[in-house]
Amino acid sequence: MATEQYKKEDHLLLAVDCIIFGFDGNRIKALLVKRNLEPGLGKWSLMGGFVKKTESVKDAATRVLNLLTGLTDVYMEELGSFGEVNRDPGGRVVSIAWYALIKINDYSEALMKEHQSKWFELDHLPVLLFDHGEMILQAKERLREKVSAHPAGFTLLPSKFTLQQLQGLYEAIYEKKMDKRNFTRRVLELGLLKKLEEKEKGTSRKGAYLYVFDKNKYDKLSKKGFRII
Repeated sequence: MATEQYKKEDHLLLAVDCIIFGFDGNRIKALLVKRNLEPGLGKWSLMGGFVKKTESVKDAATRVLNLLTGLTDVYMEELGSFGEVNRDPGGRVVSIAWYALIKINDYSEALMKEHQSKWFELDHLPVLLFDHGEMILQAKERLREKVSAHPAGFTLLPSKFTLQQLQGLYEAIYEKKMDKRNFTRRVLELGLLKKLEEKEKGTSRKGAYLYVFDKNKYDKLSKKGFRII
């Protein structure tokens, strides 16, 4: 129960907003929904909600992500707080933003229809609600920092992937072409990948070998510090 001192202080609402990134094989995309209430009815926005009294901020973000995606095992990380006084015309609301990475194919058509959601390329975003555009920009920069020395980006790929697919992911995140020889040499030298005997036959007649991420190797390297890019 609030003390008398607490009751004297201004009260405000606490919310979470979730930036959800996916990779379609060529570009990084953000998942947006059509706002179904005022203020901003009908505008494109991030998926969000208010933090309930009985849950932590992380629990609230997990709940919102599950509601939108139907997924429970999602890579997510807190981005930061957004608390400009007039950011939400509906009231005094501070939002804690989180970014999450999911496989686009894991997101069902049924949920897209239910939430009126759509994937957008990051350089072709519509006009967004409140400060959601700034949240996405900051999340994109945080993602670049993260994947330079952390395998978070691997969660955007199939469990088995080719070196070409991996390079395509990093090129999409950094929005620039990378030298194939240098990229391949770098990731193989780190030993973070296990080469399989299987081949992916969709891109060429000869096929390309498939790889999987070696978490045990990463755990050892992370203690020393290293960079993928």
